[in-house]
Amino acid sequence: MTIDELRQRVADFLARHDPATTGRQEFLRARFEAGLAWVHVPTGHGGSGAPREWQPEVDRLFAEAGAPDNNPQANGIGLGMAGPVILAHGTEEQKRRFLRPLWTGEEIWCQLFSEPGAGSDLAAVATRAVRDGDGWVVDGQKVWTSGAHLARFAILLARTDPDLPKHRGLTYFLCDMTDPGVDVRPLRQITGEAEFNEVFLTGVRIPDSQRLGDVGQGWAVATTTLNGERVAIGDRAPTRESGMIGVVARTWRDNPERRTAELHDRLLRLWVDAEVGRMSAQRLRQKLATGTLGPEGAAMKIGFARISQELSGLELELLGEEGLRFSDWTMVRPDRVDFTARDAGYRYLRAKGNSIEGGTSEILRNIVAERVLGLPPEPRVDKDVPWKELAR
Repeated sequence: MTIDELRQRVADFLARHDPATTGRQEFLRARFEAGLAWVHVPTGHGGSGAPREWQPEVDRLFAEAGAPDNNPQANGIGLGMAGPVILAHGTEEQKRRFLRPLWTGEEIWCQLFSEPGAGSDLAAVATRAVRDGDGWVVDGQKVWTSGAHLARFAILLARTDPDLPKHRGLTYFLCDMTDPGVDVRPLRQITGEAEFNEVFLTGVRIPDSQRLGDVGQGWAVATTTLNGERVAIGDRAPTRESGMIGVVARTWRDNPERRTAELHDRLLRLWVDAEVGRMSAQRLRQKLATGTLGPEGAAMKIGFARISQELSGLELELLGEEGLRFSDWTMVRPDRVDFTARDAGYRYLRAKGNSIEGGTSEILRNIVAERVLGLPPEPRVDKDVPWKELAR
């Protein structure tokens, strides 16, 4: 298939499904079935087996035709993490069940990974999943769960064998957030919002058909998820004209009285860094689509956090005393995170979380050092100790 043939497929689809007269969900479902959702995905699962770099062209053609999008900001975890990991590790039945409603936004996803005692050391998770007949019973607590108050499903990492070392006794599940025993409670953050939650799991029953990957192979599946997550986060606002770099550039143009040579130098350096990030993101997205992405995503996510925080700080300096204002600390539970929708104070405060979410910058620097650069690893005395014997 050529790019022109793909453009013709989009045109033929639009001729059959007029966005002006077709309902939103009907249109999105039909687009998925036509293989024009994730174009790089194999045929039958929303794609056409086309190169990943053709996706922006397909999205542009649909946008120009006035077609509805699948509201990606509201389902970032589903599209950036759950979808790729189901494609990589799911059974055909799981792909048929979950991928279409995930892509269309009919089912929102969240991530049940971090715990109060297992954040940066994710392999130490204590949430237990015990086999019971043709299913599993799960008990435990998760924390920092973005969008759990909106999610229908979650990707869940749980311990199934405490007698094994921490990385080897884990299993990966797809958890229905509407099931009995799932309790979601808000966590208010520095911006006043509660986009994060803590989730308590008490006797939650998960059928074995919603286990992703083999029993005990949860860490390998989780690694796929984390690599995808870091690319998804690293490909956010700073690297696009419509994102943070664009916001700060407009602030520069609108405040000529505050310009100095030093601020100009910082702005241009950050613009160059953002362009490097944008091009790196394109390359890593291609590797992710082909299933060959390794730990390189960690470097991209580190860069995103630094650029985002420096840009938001530069914006405050350009605004002077106006930058000290914060519009609203009302406690709300948002349905999406939009770095550019609110004021500079919000962006500055929210950016502080960028070096924590999706893996702290400190942990990711270790990953880059050891797994990308090949430097000697830090001493770890707990790798071969059964999890149940570890101090907690």
